[in-house]
Amino acid sequence: MDAQGRGRGDEIDPADQWVFNPDTGNYELRLDPAGHPAPQPARPSQPAPPRSPSSGRTGPPSPGAGDAPGSGRAPAREPVQDTDTRELPVQRNRRAARRPSAPGGPADAARGSGDGPPRGPTSRRKPKPKKSGKKKALYWTAGTLGFVLVVGCGGLYFVYQHLNGNISKVDVGEENDAVTDGPVNILIIGTDARKGKGNQGYGDAGSVGHADTTILMHVSRDRTNATALSIPRDMITDIPDCPTKQADGSTKTIPGRQGVRFNTSLGQDNRDPGCTWRTVEKLTGLEINHFMMADFNAVKELSEAVDGVEVCAAKDIDDPKSHLKLKRGKHIVKGEQALAFVRTRHAVGTGSDLSRIELQQQFLSSMVRKMKSDDTLTDLGKLWKLSNAATKALTVDTGIGSAKKLMDLAKDLSRVDIKKITFATVPVLDNPKDKATVILNQAKAEPLFRMIKADHSLAKGKGKKAKGKGGKDGKAVPKAPADKVRVDVSNGGGPIGAAQLTVDWLQNGKAAKLSTNAGNATVKLAATRLEYAANQADQAATLAEWMGLPKSALKQTAGAAGPRVPMKLVLGKDFKAPGVPIAAPTETPSGVQHVNADDKNICAK
Repeated sequence: MDAQGRGRGDEIDPADQWVFNPDTGNYELRLDPAGHPAPQPARPSQPAPPRSPSSGRTGPPSPGAGDAPGSGRAPAREPVQDTDTRELPVQRNRRAARRPSAPGGPADAARGSGDGPPRGPTSRRKPKPKKSGKKKALYWTAGTLGFVLVVGCGGLYFVYQHLNGNISKVDVGEENDAVTDGPVNILIIGTDARKGKGNQGYGDAGSVGHADTTILMHVSRDRTNATALSIPRDMITDIPDCPTKQADGSTKTIPGRQGVRFNTSLGQDNRDPGCTWRTVEKLTGLEINHFMMADFNAVKELSEAVDGVEVCAAKDIDDPKSHLKLKRGKHIVKGEQALAFVRTRHAVGTGSDLSRIELQQQFLSSMVRKMKSDDTLTDLGKLWKLSNAATKALTVDTGIGSAKKLMDLAKDLSRVDIKKITFATVPVLDNPKDKATVILNQAKAEPLFRMIKADHSLAKGKGKKAKGKGGKDGKAVPKAPADKVRVDVSNGGGPIGAAQLTVDWLQNGKAAKLSTNAGNATVKLAATRLEYAANQADQAATLAEWMGLPKSALKQTAGAAGPRVPMKLVLGKDFKAPGVPIAAPTETPSGVQHVNADDKNICAK
């Protein structure tokens, strides 16, 4: 049994059973035991070639291998129905209807079950042209090698198309499409549960499985950038009410709690991953699409599958708690040592969970680089071991609870360039009431959340500089002095009293004495809007700078305004408070810890 209590199934090593199908030009998996080849169906054009005892292979085919006559390789077996994908009682989704769907990959790509990659019936089409070794391997991985998604306690995984039977899923009351044409938010949870193979001997043996490491992975709508946002486990926050499915099919609502550690959003009081999901949504304002969860064993098996991950220590490390011993410099860690590295905190930095998060980000960045390297992309055996280990460690929501759905999600996310993947940490402050915990740094977290929600990249040195607001001819518009700014302010969706608060701020804070309260707007707006005439462009430029208005909020009307006609500022739902910029920042807020996934010079201090 594995770490999730699931059976191993077929013990044949699939990495030794890859054969090349000349009809499709692809590698396929033969699961017949050695010495007992599967029956070979006759082909209309020629008889099936006999199997040659001397031509058997014990390893996966080399990326450039052809299919020489007389090789004796058996054709793929007939397709088998997907089975053994367990699911808790189904609870209807609440948001699926409002999420756009997008076409997935080929329907045949994810067929299969057991311990081997998907396979299908032999095609009788004319063989495709031979591909080079690297292209052939990339062809095989195009629909399987997705995006590295991390889980902690020191773990990580990536999405593959294999092994429905390996995947566990939990109904959390949200079942969204696997692929969407909008931004994607995936909640990745590393639980400190001590049950299951490979999980004993770490920390509290009686742990119910808390959210020990939590990362919110945001991928932009256009798939040009991604942000992996670590949430400190000891941060004090509020946990909302959480409806959970019971074993008998009924739904039980677990009451929310205020002012508790974030990691208790999972496990405590029998909370399931849906409770962590709802807690993160309330904290960040970002709508989550899916969750993935694993335990301690995941990082050990996955680091072994890639033959280790390179890490760096800026000093000698000897942590008796995690049992990590490393000399200063770079090292390749895997298995128990890899797990020790990502669990270490007492011997690095401040000795806190925040220091451990930085170690995890270094490890995961290195893992991303290795996954994107040619050494992995062209090694079919290594790719198989990775996909097998990942799916056996994987617990997901029902929206991605099949190999086909995971494959579609992986293909979608794989478009992100590693140079635009950033790891960051939710900014926090020391808790004055409890030194063992931290509290949210609202001043830095709020603009960070808005920046992520607006799909702006946090990648260092990669962002575009914000362009100044100009007129229709592209030239900069001169700004009017404060005593010339005349504007009526109305509330079209902001907080109660927002219009008067804004007028007070303009008059007292900016000396804009010609601003007036126009009351509530006749229409509700999602976004704040400023209407002005062409001859008021200088006034609009001044007000836009004060309010932090994006260019999309400025609406120039036809004609010229009279000398005493005011501009019209309508506050929308995006308005928070006077002085808080409407536009999301394009640069990472000062003091927010973040690193690029392509940075090879990160060392544990």
